[in-house]
Amino acid sequence: MVRIAIGQINTTVGDLDGNVSRMVEWANSASELDADLIAFPELSVTGYPPEDLVLRPEFVADNLDALAELARRTQGTCAIVAGFVDRTARGLHNAAAFLEGGQVVTRYHKIQLPNYGVFDEKRYFVPGKSTARVGVGGLSIGLSVCEDAWVDGLPFRDWSGGAVDMVVNINGSPYHRGKTHERADVLRDRAVQTGAWIVYINTVGGQDELVFDGGSMVVGPDGSVACRALRFEEDLLVVDLGDGGLAAEPRTLWPEGPEEVYRALMVGLGDYVRKNGFGSVVLGLSGGVDSALVATLAADALGPEAVRVLAMPSPYSSAASLEDAAEVARRLSIRMDEIRIDDVFKAYLSVLEEQFRDTREGTAEENLQARIRGNLLMALSNKFGSLVLATGNKSEMAVGYSTLYGDLAGGFAPIKDVPKTLVYELVAWRNAQTPDLPPIPERVIAKAPTAELRLNQKDTDSLPPYDLLDPLIEAYVEEDRSPEEIVAAGADPNLVGRVVSMIDRAEYKRRQAPPGVKITPKAFGRDRRLPITNRYRP
Repeated sequence: MVRIAIGQINTTVGDLDGNVSRMVEWANSASELDADLIAFPELSVTGYPPEDLVLRPEFVADNLDALAELARRTQGTCAIVAGFVDRTARGLHNAAAFLEGGQVVTRYHKIQLPNYGVFDEKRYFVPGKSTARVGVGGLSIGLSVCEDAWVDGLPFRDWSGGAVDMVVNINGSPYHRGKTHERADVLRDRAVQTGAWIVYINTVGGQDELVFDGGSMVVGPDGSVACRALRFEEDLLVVDLGDGGLAAEPRTLWPEGPEEVYRALMVGLGDYVRKNGFGSVVLGLSGGVDSALVATLAADALGPEAVRVLAMPSPYSSAASLEDAAEVARRLSIRMDEIRIDDVFKAYLSVLEEQFRDTREGTAEENLQARIRGNLLMALSNKFGSLVLATGNKSEMAVGYSTLYGDLAGGFAPIKDVPKTLVYELVAWRNAQTPDLPPIPERVIAKAPTAELRLNQKDTDSLPPYDLLDPLIEAYVEEDRSPEEIVAAGADPNLVGRVVSMIDRAEYKRRQAPPGVKITPKAFGRDRRLPITNRYRP
């Protein structure tokens, strides 16, 4: 029997000493459980993804020293597979190291380098040319890294038909909705191709816009998933492989639907705040559903004591909105301060009276209110060191229904990639978790969405209803379908033309927006990089 440990850990990019210490701790724990091998995620020494840090020669050298230190400090533990950046005469490599007896025994260089979506690996690395196998407890084990498993080529082609007993596949695979099923399908194909056990190790935690959901697993030679690690949490999963097959301690079922999205948002928000050294957050609480959801996420991810909200009513804010904001804060046990912006707004209008004379009141006056609120939030951030959370959703971000230096102001935008219709699904799921005291009152959910920047304003004054808007955004942004294709599928031509035009015109706003958690297959930012100056119109 061979005992394999999966070290599903949360690393931090650039924290070489901390990442190594974490792996030493887990290797010791695995050895206490009599493991023969523990495998850690892709680039676990550096954290994933290190991006342009790898273009600094001193960073690469320090990462190689850290790998040697990991080997030295685990001389008396089980064998280890860890990810690191290697350097050869050919260039830099995304690599896996096999450590045993205090030495780096084997180095494998990732062959398949992804260069799509959020991945830019060909910018940094050159592909490996050869496969690598190691022996553990009488088993022949092939080493591979992430994308290697997604391509029907090397290294897996060399292992077809039983050439190895097991393949260890270390990963930094970011989350988006539905991706767990894609991974299982890929691993099934590789297992059937090789006739080997596939041990898939994924990292967990948040890194800027990306969330890594863990979900490590072992897939049998027949393609079936034999066991699974937790999702969205660190996990040390130990599996025994012998003549009778595989045995492992059972784990809870993986979350799906709104629950998995909510947990991804919590991990992304919590790690962004903690890893960047913030102790608290502050946001504007308007009485609307978006800010209520962000406040709830923050309280769940960081604890109520770390969340402060500002209610900033203007002359157009309803009494009901202020009451709703106060009720959300009460239910979450978070601090709320009220600062009326009426006088500040009047002062702005007074200063601009000469310049605005003989013009019609409109967007400029509306946006002044949003920018006053942004200034107040940033003032609290500067004074108390809190990170400002922006509360806009993907639907608004797509069509530019947001104010630069106003509601777009902030250091992080947790629901930036969450369409408005999904916002309501997340709220319904979260409320159902604490039915005796749901954090978001029904009145907040039921009210028509409004920015309340003019009298009786509704979002539908400027936008189509969200149940019509969101499918068009998904088709045009996430699926890259042309307006003609969208119309051919049954959408109203005038509506499609209007929405596409709004999306294209808003690129300059999105470029200046804060980062936010990626939860869809194509998020604004890393996934979708279009020129701001762009005369092409479909």
